[in-house]
Amino acid sequence: MTYEAQLAYQIGLTPNLASALGIITAVVSAVLYGNTQNLVAASLFLLVSGFFDALDGVIARLYGKATVFGSFLDSMLDRYADSLVLTGIILGWLITNPFWLLWGLLALIGSLLVSYSRARAEAAGIKMETIGLAERAERIIILVTASFLTLIWNQALQWSIVLLAILTNLTVLQRAVYFRRALKKKETATPIA
Repeated sequence: MTYEAQLAYQIGLTPNLASALGIITAVVSAVLYGNTQNLVAASLFLLVSGFFDALDGVIARLYGKATVFGSFLDSMLDRYADSLVLTGIILGWLITNPFWLLWGLLALIGSLLVSYSRARAEAAGIKMETIGLAERAERIIILVTASFLTLIWNQALQWSIVLLAILTNLTVLQRAVYFRRALKKKETATPIA
């Protein structure tokens, strides 16, 4: 990813511009998921969105452009991207069946809480990166894979949403348990004056 970041920076791509391109491609992906005939294109735009999401941070770190606001903006745009794509899938693929709709809503809630649990833990001084099964990259991979599988198995996308609902909410539980243990360890390591 370093080579790609160097090339992107040389052509004038800033971290915030990469973040903006990430959200734009996520919006296109969401619209295409909402139109059930464009799964391949939707998944390709989702991949491009994920690429820009990874690229913005690498550019920022490589060129000393990392800022607190940039990190905040990136995190907020990622939540919008996740929500938009899942909403597109819900509206295009799940809304007519209460069973699938419920799983879609659980996947949406779980995806948002994965990020929220990390933010709350890190605000308390406990790092959460890599804790849990379903971080953003894994969620994107599951959706893209399922989108392509839908070409040969017409319910692959729906079942991937069930998988996402389970994995995201399990990730939140993993993070809660990890946070509790880390907090206890931190409290016992801090001497009382």
